[in-house]
Amino acid sequence: MKTISTLTSLSILSCLFFLSCTKQPISVPQPVTRVQVLSVPFSTRGAYTFFSFKDSTSVTPLDSNSTKWDFAIRFTRIIVNSQASGPGNAGVIMQDGIFNSILTAPATGYSHDTTSTSLAIKDGSWYDYNPRTHAFIPKAGKVFIFRTANGTNYAKMQFLGVDYAPFTGPVPSTLLYKFEYTYQPGAGNSFQ
Repeated sequence: MKTISTLTSLSILSCLFFLSCTKQPISVPQPVTRVQVLSVPFSTRGAYTFFSFKDSTSVTPLDSNSTKWDFAIRFTRIIVNSQASGPGNAGVIMQDGIFNSILTAPATGYSHDTTSTSLAIKDGSWYDYNPRTHAFIPKAGKVFIFRTANGTNYAKMQFLGVDYAPFTGPVPSTLLYKFEYTYQPGAGNSFQ
């Protein structure tokens, strides 16, 4: 009887040991999709407003000489954190298409800000301006695919609208950029 009890105990301990050694499923980071509103000063001069896909937030201008941001906006001018605009390895491809139909980021073909006048995103390439209403209207089907400043993550983004913040003076003080993006926090380039 004692032998059966000992064998049963050993069997249970062996099972517990083997169960504890089995591989646990590895958690793969899933892409994150968000809609964001970024407040940008209504000025063609002055500071840029910097944005980080990873942190889903604007970045202080004090961190503009870092890889903490991926792109920045001043009025309608957009820069990416690369070469002439920053120390990062960001790049961008502007692609015509439907946001939800773009499922992966390309491995190559990214543009960079090579000089202060030769930017990856050309001013006016992504919006139409209505001089009668003074509206900046994002062009339909323009999707930006970013390789982020760290050079290893990807995001896709589309502008949904550009509005003026409420104002009482002769000109607005703030533009509100509304955009949707999907950020891939893992090592892959899939947006699924």
